[in-house]
Amino acid sequence: MERKARPGPAKDVTEYIASAPARARAHLRKLRKDIKKAAPEAVESISYRVPVYKLEGMLVGFAAFREHYSFFVMSPAAMAAFGDELKGYEVSKATIRVPLERPLPSSLVNRIVRARVRENEMRAREREERKRSRSKARTRR
Repeated sequence: MERKARPGPAKDVTEYIASAPARARAHLRKLRKDIKKAAPEAVESISYRVPVYKLEGMLVGFAAFREHYSFFVMSPAAMAAFGDELKGYEVSKATIRVPLERPLPSSLVNRIVRARVRENEMRAREREERKRSRSKARTRR
């Protein structure tokens, strides 16, 4: 019996969505649109074989499965901040598992992504401040 060759990893998000299970595609397209609307300056890419968005570091991502899709919030702090609104969804430390029959509301995705943008921007400012203070300390020596 001849085995079918598995397709390689997707090269971009459009290809990833096209190769996702048929029932999940519309949900992924909507999630992609919601993320782009909330963070238009974020860079879209494939990392660890799934779509991710980067802005001052990893922002959010998603993946498709047969019976659900996952929204990777990538921040336990953001997950905690939206905990009440995530009741009824299966969640882990930084991931929301979304059944295809009950997709995440666009307004919630928007608020989560904007919170992640603020979190990443704050971290970037803190890194820059630490870098400047180390540089000043070296010049004083």
